[in-house]
Amino acid sequence: MSESRAVSRGLRRLLELRQLEEDQSRLALESGLAELHRLERACDAVAERARRGRQLVHIGIETGELIDRIAGLEEGRVALRQVALLKTRIIQSAQAAEVLRQNYQSARVERLQVETLLREAEAAEALAAGRRSQQALDDLYGRRRQLAVAADGRSSREEGT
Repeated sequence: MSESRAVSRGLRRLLELRQLEEDQSRLALESGLAELHRLERACDAVAERARRGRQLVHIGIETGELIDRIAGLEEGRVALRQVALLKTRIIQSAQAAEVLRQNYQSARVERLQVETLLREAEAAEALAAGRRSQQALDDLYGRRRQLAVAADGRSSREEGT
């Protein structure tokens, strides 16, 4: 009896630990995905900067302003370099996010496995408790019957005397 409760108590503790691990890996995944999205937004902003640089070059051509053309060309060149760097970081961040996703899924599966084991242990514990209760009732009924038979035997002997 105490062994089965110790098993389920141990499984409950393990379930708590698995839940904490799952929560931590979920938070790490959310953080990794947020970083990925931040990098993607930064890349979009830099691409917009490159577009504005090209636009400045066209304005410089139309107005004849050499400074606008030079500034636009420089803006585009810097933006292209930044896009290349951001794309590299995005790839790295996406790979890291995939590892974090796998870690989260693994932690989730482990927690679900412990939940299943705990439910099975609790069901076995309930079944054993039911059997013990039935056994106690059977024993009580058997003792009452033995007492009744013994009492009937005494009363028949007393009547025969």
